[in-house]
Amino acid sequence: MTCGRDDLDLDDIRRTLEAELDGLRTMSDAASDQRRPVELDQQSVGRLSRMDAMQVQAMAQAVDARRRGRQQQIVAALKRLDEGDYGYCVACGEPIAAKRLAIDLTAVRCIGCAG
Repeated sequence: MTCGRDDLDLDDIRRTLEAELDGLRTMSDAASDQRRPVELDQQSVGRLSRMDAMQVQAMAQAVDARRRGRQQQIVAALKRLDEGDYGYCVACGEPIAAKRLAIDLTAVRCIGCAG
């Protein structure tokens, strides 16, 4: 489907998605130090401190992986907006309910196909 959705404010949706994407990129940049490899110099840091640092690093990497996944969803939604396919189910082609999109602007399936 490549026709517009009169029941959706596509400009507002685009602004919201772009703002979220910018915010995610900013957070990722700010947390880059936490994802760096942990220094294993036993003379400067004790074993428990290294383990704590490695745990913080692992958690930061996991958060960043989720953040990258969300960024990919947003980029895909923006692409669907550009192509005129936004708001239509990728499985059946029917419109995705506006209420469903209000909950998740990146939804790709209608409620019937999502289950």
